[in-house]
Amino acid sequence: MNAPLMGTYNHVMDAKGRMAFPNKLRDQLGLGFVITIGLEGCLYVYSSEEWAKFTEQLRTLSGPLAKQAIRKYAANAVIAEADKQGRILIPQNLREHAGLEHDITVIGNLNRAEIWDTARYEENNSKFSDEELAAALDSLAF
Repeated sequence: MNAPLMGTYNHVMDAKGRMAFPNKLRDQLGLGFVITIGLEGCLYVYSSEEWAKFTEQLRTLSGPLAKQAIRKYAANAVIAEADKQGRILIPQNLREHAGLEHDITVIGNLNRAEIWDTARYEENNSKFSDEELAAALDSLAF
């Protein structure tokens, strides 16, 4: 995966936990991408390559909190493979973690994608003002 993942895509999840995953992101992530729990109530989606980098970084951590974090990420990780219609199945435990029921928002977030319940994403996103964005980017030279 060379190009950064980006964009916002709105989809729906069916009663079986299947959702159409955005073609553009799926093409960038490749076959057999990894879905696991994320922070702030979403799911993280990694290409196999990015997942390997992430787990290598996790392995460098030490201490009881680090062990718990590693265990939580690894135990909740699944390999997602799209069916012929481009749908992926989100396991029940991951749907519960992210509060996924019907309306889903998938975003590209540079080295990973994120899967959000649409209402949760909009609430989380609306809390970040343009002023806060400017402050966060203040140290970058544009």
